This record gives sequence, structure tokens and C-alpha cells, in this order.
Amino acid sequence: PCALLQTRMQSLQPDPKAQYRSVYEALKKIVLTEGIWRPLRGINVTMLGAGPAHAMYFACYEKMKKSLSDTIQHGGNSHLANGIAGSVATLLHDAVMNPAEVVKQRMQMFNSPYKSVLACVRTVQKTEGFGAFYRSYTTQLTMNVPFQAIHFITYEFMQEQINPHRDYNPRSHIVSGAVAGAVAAAATTPLDVCKTLLNTQENMALSSVNISGHLSGMMNAFKTVYQLGGISGYFRGVQARVIYQMPSTAIAWSVYEFFKYFLTKHKLERRT
Repeated sequence: PCALLQTRMQSLQPDPKAQYRSVYEALKKIVLTEGIWRPLRGINVTMLGAGPAHAMYFACYEKMKKSLSDTIQHGGNSHLANGIAGSVATLLHDAVMNPAEVVKQRMQMFNSPYKSVLACVRTVQKTEGFGAFYRSYTTQLTMNVPFQAIHFITYEFMQEQINPHRDYNPRSHIVSGAVAGAVAAAATTPLDVCKTLLNTQENMALSSVNISGHLSGMMNAFKTVYQLGGISGYFRGVQARVIYQMPSTAIAWSVYEFFKYFLTKHKLERRT
């Protein structure tokens, strides 16, 4: 639901019926006018891509973090290594998730013409070509590389403060993950607004600044957002984005740390 609210609230030229002043008002209005299941629209395509994307993401991060930490700090915890490992892992993650994100956001827009995921994929492929699914990929990377660098560095820093012995401690993993997600989300909101514009290609927004055809490129998106909303336009939906990212990263880290602990313990028991 928070992802849909984030997409709607980042709209630069929303329909008069889809103008919201707060996250609560947006959720209430959507449920009352569009139905209780509307906030969950697009969740199936997200779930489809999330499994393989996160598997590659954490596997790459863990491997690179250990290798780089050994090189930089001889086995110690290097924040530079954490940041680099998180950034490289993002390349694999976004290659899978970017098309899913395009479909999800188009289905979440107000009065979306797409009735299903398959219908959306077919229509976009037919009218805009395969490249439409990766039109925002460079912007996605430009956003997610700093997001993940800040995210991983903050998480590891928080673990040093509240769990210095790096034991399996669910509470510390949840708190660290939530704080890391909130800090990274707030810092990269301007890039997320530009990504949403590239993904959705809002007709009303583009026509109001005399842009015909499809908007492409991060710099064009930055200029268009400024033309439409000024500096404040870059921070549209920041509250929804932070609310969305905090539980998301908290859950991701707690699940990851649990399976890491479980598999490591099981492996040691087998060796014994």
C-alpha cells in the first residue's frame, strides 16, 4: 500500500480527483473511491521479481563485503567495503526489478488503463518497445547506488553501536534496518521522483511543459521536475517513501540475518 501511495503522491500533475495532502488522506480517499484492494495493485509483479533479485543482491553483497574488507582492513569491518559491495549488488538487483517497477507504477497510477500485469506488459511492449522497461534504468541506478551505499553503511554503523559482537539479535537487526532505510530513503527522494516521472510518463505533466513523445534521460527528468514543482517538487512523497522503506528494510535485514544465522549454525553442527 505504501508503494502505491508513494507513486500517487509523487505525481507532478495529478488528476483533480487524485490530489492528496497527506499519507492518511491519500489512503482513505483511495480505499473509499477505488476499493479496499486498490492499494495492493501491482503487488504480484513485485513479488515475482523480488525473489531472484534479492537472492542475487545479498549473495553479491556478502561475497564482495568479505573480499573487500580483507583487502582494505585485513578482515575488519570497512565502511568503504560495505558501500562498494552494496553498490555493485544493486546493479544485479535493478536489472531484474526495473521492468517490474515500470509495470507496477503504471498500474498504480490514477485511472490506469491496464487491467492486469500481462495486459500492461503487452501494451507497453507494443506501443513503446522493449526499451520502455529500461527507460529509467540509469536513473534507477543513479538513485539506488547512493541509496544502497548509504543503506549498507548506516546498517553496519548501527550494528557496531547496538550489536558490537555481531551476535544474532533480531531486535538489533530490525532497528538497524529501519534506521538505515529511513536515512537512505530521505536522502534519495529527489532521484525517486525523477524515476517515477520516467516510469509513468505522466501525460498531463509532460504536455504542460510542451514535451511531446516520451521523456527519457535523468537530466531531462530533473529539468522537468523543476519546471513543474520547483525545489519542493523533488521531495514530493518523501513521507510516504520513508514510511514505505523503514518496514521494508527492517524486514529484509531481519529475515536475511535469521537465515544467515540458521544456515551457518546448521553448517557448523554438520561439521561437528
